[in-house]
Amino acid sequence: MSAVSPAAGPPRAATAAVERYYRLHARIYDATRWSFLFGRREILLALPAELRPDSVLEVGCGTGTSLAALARRFPTARITGLDASADMLSRARRRTARLGERVRLVHRPYLAPEAPGEGFDLILCSYALSMFNPGWEAALDVALKDLSPRGMLAVVDFEDSPLGAFRRWMGVNHVRMEGHLPPALRQRLRPSLDRSLPAYGGLWSYLMFIGRRPA
Repeated sequence: MSAVSPAAGPPRAATAAVERYYRLHARIYDATRWSFLFGRREILLALPAELRPDSVLEVGCGTGTSLAALARRFPTARITGLDASADMLSRARRRTARLGERVRLVHRPYLAPEAPGEGFDLILCSYALSMFNPGWEAALDVALKDLSPRGMLAVVDFEDSPLGAFRRWMGVNHVRMEGHLPPALRQRLRPSLDRSLPAYGGLWSYLMFIGRRPA
């Protein structure tokens, strides 16, 4: 998924680079990324049955694959999808059109809470945080402010790889894989799910994390 969320305003070069990247890749994203993005369905199934959110935010919603899945998983929830790429959002808009006003799409980086004061009962970051470079820490802090008192943050993302060449290749595609996300999530949230899973025999690992703000 795609977004830019730096700590002190988006550097123009980084924002422009991501926009250019997805201007090219939006049209082939769904056809090419399915073999990389493990756990997107499983993270939703792992959410507690009692959660039953009234409001859901997906940060870096991309082409809307998870938005459609969220709508099926939570048929009465109001769903917001946020992304920094207009090209990705145009595809998300087509994918979610039949859902009408249940789904709202927002074109901007995740630099400030989307529902200040009210908050969301569920925030999903599906293969987004690893692309916020710089700014993943700031995005996590904004997400904490955007959670309702009973809200949960769910993250599925790339974690790490033992192969430097693979990490560098992923970096060309704006993905950081240095094991930096799990410690930051554990520091900020009380986890109900915290797993690291291998992909392609250990070529890389991906994380699945669900947590609440500490009491």
